[in-house]
Amino acid sequence: MHNITFDHIEKIGHIIFEDELCQHVHYPEMLSRYDSNFILFKTMPALTAFKKTEQMLRIFHQKHDQKHLKFIFPANEKLSSDIHMYLTEKNYDIGFLELYSIEPSQFATNVHRHVDVQLVTENNLQAFLKLQYEEDLKYGETFATEKQAFLKQRFHDPSKYQLLAYYDGIPVGSMELIEEEATVEIDNLFVLEAFQRKGIGSQLQQYVMQKFQHKIVILVADGEDTAREMYQKQNYVYQGFQYEVLQVEGD
Repeated sequence: MHNITFDHIEKIGHIIFEDELCQHVHYPEMLSRYDSNFILFKTMPALTAFKKTEQMLRIFHQKHDQKHLKFIFPANEKLSSDIHMYLTEKNYDIGFLELYSIEPSQFATNVHRHVDVQLVTENNLQAFLKLQYEEDLKYGETFATEKQAFLKQRFHDPSKYQLLAYYDGIPVGSMELIEEEATVEIDNLFVLEAFQRKGIGSQLQQYVMQKFQHKIVILVADGEDTAREMYQKQNYVYQGFQYEVLQVEGD
């Protein structure tokens, strides 16, 4: 298996500034998308350097009427005690992602006859968009509305795939795929809460394993989410972790 790192994970946004310490990623096409508007540290900063970068990002985001600050730290490095203490004092949400990969032949799941997974085409695009919109409303109407245009754009990108899962004919879950030369990344996988634990997420993944049998399938999971336990049971291989922190004005 290839050496899989967080560099294989798609980052949507434009690098508008870069130096030895960090990259500043900005995405004016969707200002409400936290995962596209952030600072990525290339090396672990000292507290003084972090504060300076934090102030720079705060001023930049205020100019663009953005209400959040997000920072991603170098992979496989824990936060220093002084930075962790500072982030806690400033009420940042501190979390970490875990990176997983799998060869499709190693994927373990059962077939569920009630579940039908379909590639999104012109015929079911509206059903896909409607499901996404209703799911995204939990993050606010602005985000849900802006993401509709984002999803329509990706629908026409030949390196992206969108999947829709039906349970007894009802759209209940979806995911997106990003195809690269050696990998296929699973992203934005969700199943409506009322239909969880029915094997729908597994069937969505099984579609990927069958379609891309000769590529490595990769994904990131919240390091504190139960979904990571599912991936481990399905034979995904742990590849590393990465800390990220978020502060949203008004939270």
